[in-house]
Amino acid sequence: MSETIETRVFETETSQMLKLMIHSLYSNKEIFLRELISNASDALDKLRYESYQNTDLLSGDGDLVIQVDFDKEGKRVIIRDNGLGMSRDEVIGNIGTIAHSGTAEFAKMLAENKDGETDANMIGQFGVGFYSSFIVADKVTVETRRADLGADAGVRWESTGTGEYTLETIDRAERGTQITLHLREDCEEFADSYRLESLIRKYSDHITFPVEMLKEPAVPPSAETDDEADADAEEAVTPEPEWTAINKATALWVQPRNEIGEDEYDEFYQQLSYDFEKPLARVHSRVEGKQEYTLLLYVPTNPPFDLYDRDRRHGIKLYVKRVFIMDDAEQLMPAYLRFVKGVIDSDDLPLNVSREILQGNKLVDSIRSGATRKVLDCLKDIAKDDPQKYQTFWDNFGKVLKEGLVDDFANKERIAKLLRFATTTTEGVQQNASLEDYLGRMSEKQEKIYYITADNHQAASSSPHLEVFQKHGIEVLLLTDPIDEWVVSSLPDFEGKALQSVSKGELGLDELIGEESSDEAADDDADHSLTDQIKDALHDQVDNVRITRRLTDSPACLVKSEHEMSANMERIMKSAGQTFDAAKPTLEINLEHKLLQRLKAETAEDVFADLAQVVFDQALLSEGGQLENPAEYVKRVNRLLG
Repeated sequence: MSETIETRVFETETSQMLKLMIHSLYSNKEIFLRELISNASDALDKLRYESYQNTDLLSGDGDLVIQVDFDKEGKRVIIRDNGLGMSRDEVIGNIGTIAHSGTAEFAKMLAENKDGETDANMIGQFGVGFYSSFIVADKVTVETRRADLGADAGVRWESTGTGEYTLETIDRAERGTQITLHLREDCEEFADSYRLESLIRKYSDHITFPVEMLKEPAVPPSAETDDEADADAEEAVTPEPEWTAINKATALWVQPRNEIGEDEYDEFYQQLSYDFEKPLARVHSRVEGKQEYTLLLYVPTNPPFDLYDRDRRHGIKLYVKRVFIMDDAEQLMPAYLRFVKGVIDSDDLPLNVSREILQGNKLVDSIRSGATRKVLDCLKDIAKDDPQKYQTFWDNFGKVLKEGLVDDFANKERIAKLLRFATTTTEGVQQNASLEDYLGRMSEKQEKIYYITADNHQAASSSPHLEVFQKHGIEVLLLTDPIDEWVVSSLPDFEGKALQSVSKGELGLDELIGEESSDEAADDDADHSLTDQIKDALHDQVDNVRITRRLTDSPACLVKSEHEMSANMERIMKSAGQTFDAAKPTLEINLEHKLLQRLKAETAEDVFADLAQVVFDQALLSEGGQLENPAEYVKRVNRLLG
């Protein structure tokens, strides 16, 4: 059966992306086979999973297998599988449309002319692996039928990769998918048995289904005479083609660790993650007891393009008794570890498990808890044994790991020990000091861990709030990631030492620096009169005005009360479109500064009011705040200068 061929246009700028892909990845054109075999493996996994609900899906088509064939004379390579296959709508959605999230990022990466090898390694991460076919082929034909549909529901898709494709309904007795690549003239090398076999072993050795090729026929003995050979040929029966598996087709994670080489671990990771960098670390463990499961988890060296998208998690594959169940099993790994790649294989979950069943399942919760601890312990070991390697991890994944302090109360202490910060005593902007390092450098009298939050490192390190700490050599953590505001709210203390913002509340420095408290330092009536005058001049902009203990060089600073939202947090919330009534700050003034001395001596009320407002506005600007009326500030300064 056949219908009129329908011509359709790709739903995005397909031709542009394909052109970029072909020219950018041409030096790595062999990756097409890796991508197509990976897709075929996914189709087999999906069929096996759906067959537990409908056993008829597996009837009449033998073992699940991927076959790679070629036609040297016809200049073709064929990849087929007897997996789930696709319906017409699925063909349009999966390969007739490439408007997947990530496609734009991939096209942008290609357009930026990065090195071709890196691009080739990342193609699978962006969900556009099928289109690597056009790197080697000037025409691609896909014939497919979904396993639960009749033979008359076959579909043929064909395209030359120039922005259009054709669709045709065909009769197809077999379920699954066959992809035929009509090779470009300069890619005929791939229509070769040895070339294809070597690529299968290189890229697809640990695909858990057999990847087969036709076995070469045996060469007949040459001792026979021509007459004998002719006679034998007349009686010979053409043998059935014999397919033989090229890859190992074994589940690596079930093998004993001492029997697996480093190269095998790395190859499996690369096949699993589409990342051709070696992983930074791995965890391979068999858990036995009340429940049994195996996990093989990897920490990547480099972050994926969508690392900061909490809704896109493509890390963990779930198996039950070596049977693939689902990709992206987010219930098995917390969001803050979404960069972890790997496999978890349970002996106890039912084969018909669904995402709904995984939610709130005690077995799943236990597996998730165990896997999380294994990863965190692995990171702890790296931090202890190889600080440089851990620094690489932190630079790439630290911001995401910090989310764990907010999300995972049970592992708060483990995560806290893994945190790294820039501080006032470390060089540069790199976050390389742990909280344990900080404690080790504290004096015996210091009872608090001091920190400051700001938009960036420059703003934090130059804040007036640090002046008294710099004067007395007290280290302060410089927190400049937006997540840090939630980190410090979730981590009130570490190993018995409270975390204290240098811009909020009382600092508790009296015993540490050996000076009297701010209340005792402000006994002078004239000083009290000055603070009252400034408060009156500023009307409702401040909650209070007091003599500072924080400043040595700056005229003033703004301080929030201990339990109020910090000024930096207010800016973050406002930038996110949140509206709220901000708490009024306390203005702390430095009486030693010339500007305050002039203010103290000023007798003209209007000039005093201008000076007081400038002091307040400068304090606001120095901590990264924004003036409500910059033009008025300029006029006020000009009046004072005039």
